[in-house]
Amino acid sequence: MGGAGVLLLLLLAGLGVGEAWRPPKGKCPLSCSCSKDSALCEGSVDLPEILSPTLLSLWGAGTLEKLLSYLLASLFTSNSFSVIEDDAFAGLSHLQYLFIEDNEIGSISKNALRGLRSLTHLSLANNHLETLPRFLFRGLETLTHVDLRGNPFQCDCRVLWLLQWIPTVNASVGTGACAGPAALAHMQLRHVDPKTFKCRAIELSWFQTVGESALGVEAFSYQEEPYIVLAQPFAGRCLILAWDYSLQRFRQEEELSAPSVVSCKPLVLGPRLFVLAARLWGGSQLWARPGPDLRLAPLQVLAPRRLLRPNDAELLWLDGQPCFVVADASKAGSTTLLCRDGPGFYPRQSLHAWHRDTDVEALELDGRPHLLLASASQRPVLFHWFGGRFERRTDIPEAEDVYATRHFQAGGDVFLCLTRYIGDSMVMRWDGSMFRLLQKLPSRGAHVFQPLLIAKDQLAILGSDFAFSQVFHLEPDKGLLEPLQELGPPAIVAPRAFAHITMAGRRFLFAACFKGPTQIYQHHELDLSA
Repeated sequence: MGGAGVLLLLLLAGLGVGEAWRPPKGKCPLSCSCSKDSALCEGSVDLPEILSPTLLSLWGAGTLEKLLSYLLASLFTSNSFSVIEDDAFAGLSHLQYLFIEDNEIGSISKNALRGLRSLTHLSLANNHLETLPRFLFRGLETLTHVDLRGNPFQCDCRVLWLLQWIPTVNASVGTGACAGPAALAHMQLRHVDPKTFKCRAIELSWFQTVGESALGVEAFSYQEEPYIVLAQPFAGRCLILAWDYSLQRFRQEEELSAPSVVSCKPLVLGPRLFVLAARLWGGSQLWARPGPDLRLAPLQVLAPRRLLRPNDAELLWLDGQPCFVVADASKAGSTTLLCRDGPGFYPRQSLHAWHRDTDVEALELDGRPHLLLASASQRPVLFHWFGGRFERRTDIPEAEDVYATRHFQAGGDVFLCLTRYIGDSMVMRWDGSMFRLLQKLPSRGAHVFQPLLIAKDQLAILGSDFAFSQVFHLEPDKGLLEPLQELGPPAIVAPRAFAHITMAGRRFLFAACFKGPTQIYQHHELDLSA
């Protein structure tokens, strides 16, 4: 580059203080002023010959290379540097002052300052830096002054680490003002509140496919090991999957014969495992495993005269006892509550007869058990546990043609996701006496609108038979579900149920599909401030 406007100051260490030193004749260019411990060169492309030839790359290459181990201070101004690369100052363990100002530096590698363990003063003022790499100042515990002013910092997630670092460091830091985004332009960087940044994101990416289609999927833990059970009507079975630690994928663990099964609901009682297989034809069955070293075997045919056409099953606890409630979709059937009595489960109450129920949801409101029944003939009806039985409490207004309901809790409130095949699916919130409409979401051919709490993320997935299924994320500040991503590829075909499971420190989402294979996705957390 040309010499106009170039200023280079080098302070040298390693010579005795009392030594009289003068550069040999011809070793100091006319444009430089050389003394015992410094060289000041302005407006020159020549460097003192006493200095290492590696410095010459500063002028020609536009990047900083290795400097000399005897430097105490270095000043580079009005040059044309655009990049500072890793280990640019390797070996400069005595360097105390480093000023790289009024240049065209647009990026710095995260290890550019590595090894400067004596550095006390650093200036990168008046460059073209929009951000700085995280951990740039790691290992620089001696810093007392840092000047970053005059750079067009973009005050977004990329500078979050810097905002968090400033109040923790024992140094004065000059940061200047934000250049963007527009909402923060001209605001002093140190006045930006780090809490306003949303720098964590999540995504679901495909992991594995399970070949057969399924109507239901449930996660459970048995003997401290997580499992998944799929209701596969066309394969005629309840399929239990376990984690293969050697292959790092899910494998078949056990299967139960269950033709035309619509729901496989697990229940763990100590060493015993029960699975309710609700079937459209041939009668619903209860399977049992007495202990961990045994296989599941048929235990009981469940209420053959009452469960005519099951469509859904849920597990709940009433007065300290486990119970199943099975929604019946036949005209002559009724939703039935079955509770444990001795070795099996037997009908305790029939409710909502003649209404062709399509879904049942067990939830707790006001400290008491409740049931919410969706049917093809009327609005969802809410029942509460009173006097040893379920009694009708209320229905849900503005909720016609609801196929299924699922609830979740957030911030002390109870929310309800209502699935509608035609029209808008809905989100409602409990106000202490009834569910009130909070949000509508367009849906096309939806049979499932299912909330899932994965890690600390409250998600809800709206399935579709005619479009991509949509994943939503609950925004705590707004109390509303916001679109997160479309689920896929691969696309899921006619989804009917979702479940998540944590395995080997990783989080997975299962999507049971009626017209395609079950797909497994992995939940990832993304740090946008990295």
